[in-house]
Amino acid sequence: MTIHMFLPARLKSRRGVSLVELVVTLTILGILASVVLPLSQMTAKRTREIELRRNLRIIRTAIDEYKKKYDKAIDDKKIPGVMNSSGYPETLQVLVDGYDFGDVKTSKHKFLRKIPMDPMNVVRPGEEPKWGLRSYADKPDSTSWGGEDVFDVYSLNEGTAIDGTKYNEW
Repeated sequence: MTIHMFLPARLKSRRGVSLVELVVTLTILGILASVVLPLSQMTAKRTREIELRRNLRIIRTAIDEYKKKYDKAIDDKKIPGVMNSSGYPETLQVLVDGYDFGDVKTSKHKFLRKIPMDPMNVVRPGEEPKWGLRSYADKPDSTSWGGEDVFDVYSLNEGTAIDGTKYNEW
């Protein structure tokens, strides 16, 4: 026995979907899509912002650790003090390549495995990550790098974050 035997005659003859049902279904799907799309875009932006904050923290921590190690090596007289030297790395690449602080155990002390990417500034594969740099002698809000050393990094993206601040001011 099949289910068709128990259905009334008016339901047996009805096959497919009416135009009204189709329009109502498409309208509901359109409304749901219009709600989900902005939420997914906001989630993607929030994820990139979290990554930017994390990468800035990683680089700044590495710069600070380099400075501490440099100052300790000067105090312990493992390396000679140089006049007009701030003790900060000359470039970000120095944090990856390492620096010899006069330790007997290790030849070079490395602070990063690689330079983190700026998620707000996408670069082509194979290119070096691009960050805004400030030296110790630069003003805190300077947008041009003096080139003496790397005291701070910032994003080159001038966009506005979800909280209303500019990415390049983080």
